[in-house]
Amino acid sequence: MTQTARDIFVVGLRNAHAMEIQARELMERQSERLDEYPEVKQKIAAHLQETNEQLKRLEQCLEACGESTSTLKDTAQSLAANTIAMAHSMAGDEILKNTFANNAFEHFEIAAYKSLLTLCPAARMDSARAPLEASLNEEERMAAWIDANVAKVTMDYVAHEQAA
Repeated sequence: MTQTARDIFVVGLRNAHAMEIQARELMERQSERLDEYPEVKQKIAAHLQETNEQLKRLEQCLEACGESTSTLKDTAQSLAANTIAMAHSMAGDEILKNTFANNAFEHFEIAAYKSLLTLCPAARMDSARAPLEASLNEEERMAAWIDANVAKVTMDYVAHEQAA
């Protein structure tokens, strides 16, 4: 069965929604365990608020297409996020593993939003451009913050370990 650009766009929106569900779950689990890293905790909390707005934007884009989210995809991604968070929490270097994973995940999100933006004209969904660009910009800012702070987080971890 041949898919139209609009069909592919809708699947992409559903995938992005599930991706943001996963991001939300990861950040919620991480923020519960970041008391020793207040700057990271504050940034995660701020990005969690952005993620909730991104979810709303994606839902609005889907509604504009006459579609809804995928409960199956959302549930699967939520489960995956909690499994990942649990695995990282058992590691002594949890903050480092989370930093590396968050860096990769932000770039995954950036690519997903760029793909959706590329599809907007072909899917005849120019109305989705502004909300998707807003989400892309938030993801790019978060990725830049993580990138700029890998060294600091690493050395903070070393300091915590030496003090313990």
